Amino acid sequence: QVQVAECGGGSVQAEGSLRLACLSSGHIHGSYCMGWFRQAPGKEREGVATIDVYGVTSYADSVKGRFTISKDSAKRTLYLEMNSLKPEDTATYYCAAFRAFVLSAGWVNYWGQGTQVTVSS
Repeated sequence: QVQVAECGGGSVQAEGSLRLACLSSGHIHGSYCMGWFRQAPGKEREGVATIDVYGVTSYADSVKGRFTISKDSAKRTLYLEMNSLKPEDTATYYCAAFRAFVLSAGWVNYWGQGTQVTVSS
């Protein structure tokens, strides 16, 4: 049974934009913090952005001012709006759900399957 599932990845040129979406099960969306992680080849999975059940957000320094996390509770959907994309943003992006408001892979309870984002220069 899929608990969280992403969609919306793709390829874009530098300075372009993409929006990722993640649909979650009902028991998750209203009870867990939600967030986005990414993993580039040969690198560790890193936290990108998170939002708690009240709508409080937090971002990695590398994406502040460029990425925006949001959610639509009626649709049980989490979003990541990515603007001014850079080649170094290229990675597999994962939707995640976790109890604590900590943007760390070790705290994640549920992972999506991942979606590829490729930014060319």
